[in-house]
Amino acid sequence: MKRWGDLSQDGTDQLAAASVLDHADMAVVVTDRFSNLLYWNPFAEKLFGRPGKSARDASVLSLGIMEKDHPQAIELAKHVLKGGVWEGTVDVKRPDGTIVYVRAQAVPLRHPSGSVTGIVISAREALRSNEREKDRFGLLERIGERLAGSLYVEETLKRVAEMLVPQFADHCFIELMEGDRLVRRISQHVQSWEPPPGTWKPVGAEIRYPAGHYAEAAMRRQETILVDDFASNNFPAPSEGSARLCGEVGMNSAIVAPLSVRGETLGLMYLGLSNLTERRSPHYDAFDRDFVGAIATRVALAIDNALLFEEERHTAESFQKHLLPRALPQLDGLQIAVRYYPAAPLVSHGQGIQTQVGGDWYDVIPLSAGRVGIVIGDVEGRGAKAAAIMGQLRAALRAFAQDDKSPADILARLDEWTRIIATPERDDSGTDVSVPPIVTCQYLVYDAWSRQLSFANAGHAPPLLLTDGQCVELDIEEVGQPLGVRAKGLHADLVYKEETRTLPPGAALLLYTDGLVDRRPNRHGRMPTDAETLGVLCEKLSKMTDAEVERIADVATVAVPGEIDDDMAILVVRSSDHELDVEERTFPAQPIMVGEARRMASEAFADWNVPEERAELACLLVSEVVTNVVLHASTASIPRRELVVEGPPLPFEESWDVPGFEDEVAGDKEFTLRLRRGGESVWVEVFDQDLRLPRIRSAGENDEGGRGLYLVDQLAKRWGSRPTREGKAVWFEIPTRSR
Repeated sequence: MKRWGDLSQDGTDQLAAASVLDHADMAVVVTDRFSNLLYWNPFAEKLFGRPGKSARDASVLSLGIMEKDHPQAIELAKHVLKGGVWEGTVDVKRPDGTIVYVRAQAVPLRHPSGSVTGIVISAREALRSNEREKDRFGLLERIGERLAGSLYVEETLKRVAEMLVPQFADHCFIELMEGDRLVRRISQHVQSWEPPPGTWKPVGAEIRYPAGHYAEAAMRRQETILVDDFASNNFPAPSEGSARLCGEVGMNSAIVAPLSVRGETLGLMYLGLSNLTERRSPHYDAFDRDFVGAIATRVALAIDNALLFEEERHTAESFQKHLLPRALPQLDGLQIAVRYYPAAPLVSHGQGIQTQVGGDWYDVIPLSAGRVGIVIGDVEGRGAKAAAIMGQLRAALRAFAQDDKSPADILARLDEWTRIIATPERDDSGTDVSVPPIVTCQYLVYDAWSRQLSFANAGHAPPLLLTDGQCVELDIEEVGQPLGVRAKGLHADLVYKEETRTLPPGAALLLYTDGLVDRRPNRHGRMPTDAETLGVLCEKLSKMTDAEVERIADVATVAVPGEIDDDMAILVVRSSDHELDVEERTFPAQPIMVGEARRMASEAFADWNVPEERAELACLLVSEVVTNVVLHASTASIPRRELVVEGPPLPFEESWDVPGFEDEVAGDKEFTLRLRRGGESVWVEVFDQDLRLPRIRSAGENDEGGRGLYLVDQLAKRWGSRPTREGKAVWFEIPTRSR
């Protein structure tokens, strides 16, 4: 041959029609319209065996097609004689009794006039043996099943490698694209063998195949590449160490398949055979290449699904975690631990693939004078919508809590807000049919100095109280309706009731959402009841009553066996086991008492070793707040008093003339000064019977007053006022170390 395309005389002779059919590694069979054999080439005789009858009397069925495939052969003939093309597989039993799996294609044989005069069948062995067929297709089926049960990339890759090694390969590498880098994610080998350092790249390393390497060709050409025998091929090696190791382990054959889906290349899968194991055949062939290509298609789709799911899950988790408190405040007399866990994906509940991120939330809200608001809640449903609703409710509750209203009032306002944020929906007639989200919530206010716990409940599970080796549910008399389900016309004050308890010193309280006790059915299909799971939880926690709150939270998350069925939020708080410093005294609301109140504060701050500069500032603000109370006491409305009269009821008169009563009321006005010391601050509270809440006024140039609260606002770290049952409380905070 002088140039490409030129053939020698021997080559020209081999291209004769009869010679091509005689030497082609493919069975060619020709029949007439009645399925009688007219011609078969030598390879057909090798594949099917010699027909049992003479060529003149033999038919297609005499090729050994098994009886179960006879209807398929008849349909083949009918379809092709009508001008169609048929392709399929049949089982063939040779005269020696062996069974082969044959892949065949049949096309019409046409006369020059265009009429169909017969059938031309081309065929090859699809598998070496029936055993090989079962192995390969069984393996493909198992891989499909394993891939269907995984929604995580690493787990998906690991499952594939475990299925292929050692059954189909001695070595398996799976590499995925990360940006413009190809990174090795799986390196699986037979018999727990591991490549020595400096040879094949480890997991996590960037892989760069040189130009001309078969793996590089597979990526570039986007097709599965077969290297049937390394002894008869020469490819550049990624490194000297890699080439040396290939020789040491006796690499015989390899297949590299690109992992492509939706027009995007995700990476590649590399399978290799070496001398580390003894196999019937140490080399891959074309059928193995096609088989690996089929596996790669399934693997690529599974990886793509896993990547999309992990991206969605990560987005939803990040979304929710940013809606939850990033850092908990440092609070006096209270230890806090929190946990949040999204549930595993739903893959068998008939709800499709869900991230299981939901609307569970917790919060810790610093309130006035060292008090703290504690929240646990759960929005019905899953996914980003539930998390978005949760974010709105959490923000609203934090805003409502700053008013220092009672827990029942806070839940009543939150119930109204739940209805407001309902997605507007209208039916065909234009009627509003918006359905508010259903939310369970519990709001508690804890005072570490008095250990008083005030709370209201909106359909949420009661907290667990851990003390003295026992774990019991906190006694709640009124469990209100969940937010958003209150009947119209029923005022929220009738639904949510405030209750008060006193926590024992050192007691722990565990607040949780239902994901902690809800579990998916076990392998026997049985789902444990709430009472059973709660019993298991309390049994484990009763042994942890003296443990740190972080340890309690960790034990609680794993106390109930089984996979969680919903996302889970946990908040653990523990009261202090020692008394916190507090001073309290009640004074008559008289100007002379301003100095007494200041003296009391000065002595308390000295006993508490408050720095002199901080103590003087606090005493100055005590004077301003107390003075404000005393000055406005004379103009305050007379508080309601109960007049008890013995005997028959008095007749009603428009005016009452009770001698001395007015003087008694006016002289009965008083205020209470309460001082509290924390680790970083001191709090000052002044209580009086005036219902009017103070506000900062703009004092004129010649005004004598109006600057007290302005001074408090400028010099205190925080200040505010809140209503009480008897009137109001004005408070401020002064840091003892730094402002």
